[in-house]
Amino acid sequence: MAAALIWIPLLSGLLTELGVTKAQQTILHPLVGRVFVHTLDHETFLRLPEHVAVPPTIPVTYQAHLQGHPDLPRWLRYTQRSPHHPGFLYGTPTPGDRGRQVIEVIAYNRDNFDTTRQRLVLLIGNPEGPLIPYQAEFLVRSHDVEEMLPSTFASRFLTALGGLWEPGDLQLLNITSALDRGGRVPLPIEGRKEGVYIKVGSASPFSTCLKMVASPDSHARCAQGQPPLLSCYDTLAPHFRVDWCNVSLVDKSVPESADELPTPGDGILEHDPFFCPPTEAPARDFLTDALVTLLVPLLVALLLTLLLAYVMCCRREGRLKRDLATSDIQLVHHDTIRGNTEELRQMAASREVPRPLSTLPMFNIRTGERLPPQVDSAQVPLILDQH
Repeated sequence: MAAALIWIPLLSGLLTELGVTKAQQTILHPLVGRVFVHTLDHETFLRLPEHVAVPPTIPVTYQAHLQGHPDLPRWLRYTQRSPHHPGFLYGTPTPGDRGRQVIEVIAYNRDNFDTTRQRLVLLIGNPEGPLIPYQAEFLVRSHDVEEMLPSTFASRFLTALGGLWEPGDLQLLNITSALDRGGRVPLPIEGRKEGVYIKVGSASPFSTCLKMVASPDSHARCAQGQPPLLSCYDTLAPHFRVDWCNVSLVDKSVPESADELPTPGDGILEHDPFFCPPTEAPARDFLTDALVTLLVPLLVALLLTLLLAYVMCCRREGRLKRDLATSDIQLVHHDTIRGNTEELRQMAASREVPRPLSTLPMFNIRTGERLPPQVDSAQVPLILDQH
């Protein structure tokens, strides 16, 4: 009975968790060659009643990965500015990514350490409508990637770009942070942003203004530090500060000719009259080289050893030469000092003068008495009492 009372709450909690997990599953439909953006809101993951608003001070972080793998697919990226901001999953799937992919997202509440799991089922398919052969990529230096991912800013950018291009059929193809393209992290100064690369496609040809911006003359002016050629009004300013020197245009409307494609060969180089490699290498005897390499350093070391031994052992002056070079007066003076010192030492050792009483152990200055030798000096205080 007690075991049943324990298992019933556990099973009910497990069923509740399974129900929550099933409710947290979301099905999305990304398209090949089109940008995909999914926002990870705090309201979706925090288990709060419907009538209760999510406090903006609750920090939540996310961790996303492909089901059965430790990381995300190669076409999908995750970013979040801070735990108080929402997270984003964004990217552009390729034709090789077509199919079904399951992304598992775990949200961490940094206040109470609560975790919530959500499954995103991505059904990647082909886009409908006409092809987009004309593609242009812009570098927007006035925004971060988190600011351009919401649909509001993306729509505003396409609307502003309509003044430079054929409006109506512009589509967003890809959004990439400038840091992923080798850009540098900006200094923590107000107004400095990381930068975003935005790729836009259209079925309409490029306008004359865009062609002039991407012309070789404009690139030459940019290399000299001058602004590029812009024959039309910049409709993107002042909301979007575009680096017009980093605009690239791709025209896929003209198919590549088959003659320009490389043809695989058999792997054998053609005959070149200017390159004649040797067919056989002549035999060489390395004994002479080895002897020169070993014997020459040994002979030099032996010669230096002999020279050092001759200088140190055979060129010594000796004591006799030193005495001959010293004057007789100095020698007599030196011998006199040594003799007088020895005589004083002998006289001091032979004198029989009693030691002063003050130098004897345990001497009483006031009475002049000494302690008998049978008294243990360790039990006698150093300073006797004065009567």
